[in-house]
Amino acid sequence: MSSNQDEQIGTTPSVIDNAASAAATAETAVNAAFAETVATAATVQAAATAAEPPAVEQAPEITDRDIKTARGRAHALSVTKELHRPGASDEVAIRFDHVTKTYNLYRNDLSRFLGLLGVKRKRAGFLGTVNANDDLSFEIKKGEAVAFLGLNGAGKSTALKMITGVVYPTKGQIEVNGRVSALLELSAGFDGHLTGRENIRLRGQIIGLSEEDLAEIEPKAVEFADLGVYIDQPMRSYSSGMRARLGFALAVSIHPEILVVDEALSVGDRAFKKKCIARIREIMMDEDVTVLFVTHSTTTAQEFCSRGIVLDHGKKQFDGSMEDAMDYYTKHF
Repeated sequence: MSSNQDEQIGTTPSVIDNAASAAATAETAVNAAFAETVATAATVQAAATAAEPPAVEQAPEITDRDIKTARGRAHALSVTKELHRPGASDEVAIRFDHVTKTYNLYRNDLSRFLGLLGVKRKRAGFLGTVNANDDLSFEIKKGEAVAFLGLNGAGKSTALKMITGVVYPTKGQIEVNGRVSALLELSAGFDGHLTGRENIRLRGQIIGLSEEDLAEIEPKAVEFADLGVYIDQPMRSYSSGMRARLGFALAVSIHPEILVVDEALSVGDRAFKKKCIARIREIMMDEDVTVLFVTHSTTTAQEFCSRGIVLDHGKKQFDGSMEDAMDYYTKHF
């Protein structure tokens, strides 16, 4: 074998080693690139998963009735906040301390007359007694707007009549601080022989208004009642609606400190009713006015009042926020 052949054979292992080293280096680079690709793909997938919105549970079906109820309550609450700002005074406007009002029941007028003389026997026509208000206690601060809720005969109107001084309690103490304007029996107390204008002055004098106050109130009441030429006609020629309009006009014109409203918003036609509601809202904008409201309409009560008292058979069953009082009244009555 020649020397050239020996040299070629001697160099073969070196070439093989170099080739193997290059192959190993290439494999390492491929593995690194693959690992980097996998890591990048995992990062992209994680980012995509994080960007996906979370699964949302299916909400319960909402009916039209639910929507109307929610809208009604939201509107009433917003109107209440707008009309009567929170933060009533610490000064007490009205306080009932274990008040009971008892009525004697008789078969006829003769029996009632005998009852006045102290004769209370069944054979004389005495039928027994009923407590229109029974051990009733509550306190109302100056500036509060309170609704009295309850069925017919629950004692709502009797409580308001005792506040206005129309009737007096049989037992217990009542404290009233402030001038009271009552929208109770609007057409009561007028003299049919006097004109509407003269009756305004008569009623004003009865409740203790001065001549200066009457001079200020009379034109306002006349304008609000809007009776035209009938204001100077005898009230015996008035319809029941016209008498009620004049009574309402006088009651809301005397700048009350305590306003008592008992189902009076049904007075007159639609236009006058709208006018009455607007005037009550205007009065309630004054934080110094305490409002007591009696109605069978929970929607109307919620619109005007922030607190509710529920009565049943003369007893207080619930006293709290207007919304809670409505829920209690709706649930139990």
